[in-house]
Amino acid sequence: MSLLSEYMKKEQLLKQLSEELQQLEKDQRLTSELEFKEKLEALMKEYDKSPAAVIEMLDPQPESRSKPATQTNTVGRRKRKLKIYKNPNTGEVVETRGGNQKTLKAWKDEYGNDTVESWLVRVEE
Repeated sequence: MSLLSEYMKKEQLLKQLSEELQQLEKDQRLTSELEFKEKLEALMKEYDKSPAAVIEMLDPQPESRSKPATQTNTVGRRKRKLKIYKNPNTGEVVETRGGNQKTLKAWKDEYGNDTVESWLVRVEE
């Protein structure tokens, strides 16, 4: 992509974002929320309170706040991340959640741990 075409794309994006920003500024809900935020910040400053202190006052029991579903529903330890390796010599791909995978161990024996770790393509949750 040439520098000129990249510049023109960025310019078009800037114009589009500018138009979206103007639409938001006209939205009554945004002005209402901004006004609320300003008043709240002024009140917090007047009483010398931090946002954390205000949250603690309004919701004193942190257990009542929702926790991520992955932590509340699981029993035991969390699921390991999926690691995907690709051997550049053979093109073979290995997906594993642990280091005890047969092919991966064979590669590490043959090529060495550091070399095989450099073949890591991506890590997924």
